[in-house]
Amino acid sequence: MIVAIDGPAGAGKSSVARALADELGFAFLDTGAMYRCVTLACLRSGVALDDPEKSLSVANTCHIELGVDSVKLNGEDVSQVIRQPEVSQSIKPIAAHPGIRALMVEQQRRICAQGDYVTEGRDQGTVAFPMAECKIFLTASPGERARRRVEQLIRGGVQADYQTILAQQNERDANDSNRTIGPLRAAADAIFVSTDGMSEQQVLEQLLSIVQSKRGMR
Repeated sequence: MIVAIDGPAGAGKSSVARALADELGFAFLDTGAMYRCVTLACLRSGVALDDPEKSLSVANTCHIELGVDSVKLNGEDVSQVIRQPEVSQSIKPIAAHPGIRALMVEQQRRICAQGDYVTEGRDQGTVAFPMAECKIFLTASPGERARRRVEQLIRGGVQADYQTILAQQNERDANDSNRTIGPLRAAADAIFVSTDGMSEQQVLEQLLSIVQSKRGMR
């Protein structure tokens, strides 16, 4: 069974998707980590991120392994490196590259063909796994998502301004929703879950209920 979770940045997809996979005994597919790996490889190779041919060439050399607690790129554990600001700030042209997206979706499908998975991203229920048995669109209001991001940064020792974070988030939402390939949108049969005012445990319990109801329909 595949549980596909989509939604905007800051809705809490990654953390709750991991927790959901643990509760269900499923594997977790971190699709964002895959694009981060390609971005890192391009940065290390000195390839211009907006050069479509060269960045795709680099992507084709990337052997990505997603473990329970690790992400490996060509055998190297890059779990922490791919989360660094340089990678986060450089990922946009890689995530929007049609050829790279097609390559990553092919890998995602190959991985998930091996068992039960919870997968999260922007286009999992619409592009990667349109036939997924359970599709969820996890969202929250822009203000709530920005507030959570500010709190996360402050906990990490980074000063953050709410208005700046909100503006950056709104720009990212617009980019994600309007890109030609794999835009952020809910699948027609996705179940919407708004996490405003909910704790992570409450969100997890709601998702578990949704998945269990879908499993009962199989």
